Amino acid sequence: MKIEKNKVVVVTYDLTVDGALADRATEERPLDYIHGTHMLIPKFEAEIEGLEEGAAFAFTVSPEEGYGPYDEKMRFDVPRSAFTINGEIREDLMQVGRTVPMMGRDGNVLQALIVDVKDNGVTLDFNHPMAGKELHFTGKVLSVRDATEKELTEGLHGEYLPPEEGHHCCHGKGHCHHHGEGHHGDGECCHGKGEGHCCHHDDEE
Repeated sequence: MKIEKNKVVVVTYDLTVDGALADRATEERPLDYIHGTHMLIPKFEAEIEGLEEGAAFAFTVSPEEGYGPYDEKMRFDVPRSAFTINGEIREDLMQVGRTVPMMGRDGNVLQALIVDVKDNGVTLDFNHPMAGKELHFTGKVLSVRDATEKELTEGLHGEYLPPEEGHHCCHGKGHCHHHGEGHHGDGECCHGKGEGHCCHHDDEE
């Protein structure tokens, strides 16, 4: 059976970025998804479409085809008060290299990387970690099957269900780095850290 729209696809892959392994889906923890439902980077789906079980693949995704170019405008300062939780400024959260979710005035939550901590504020980078990067994928197709009507309606892991019914957790696989839109303005810190596979597309959320 070939990979095409509405097929449940299970793959392994290694993702190499800047010469180093950035992400991996193994046989024990593979990536599974419904093909053609915009859950993954379009280039990823396009490259493996038509492959059958057991087929190997290798391809490169450019920044334009992946998470976009790096944008300096997505890096800016926020006051320390942006890290207020339950009325307390959480100094312990202000650590360079830490990824924190920030809530904007529109209510959307975006992931931000802390790149500098200063006396008068914190510098956040809202670029996706893979922005401006070439993504080199190598992997193998483990299985291909027809999606059930339930899976097409509810999602392979319940991701189409309302939040109280579905899971919305990137299938529990770890490694996820969703790319999002920019955030321009003061934010408020909220707990948590999104995880799942690197080839996931924004529309999954």
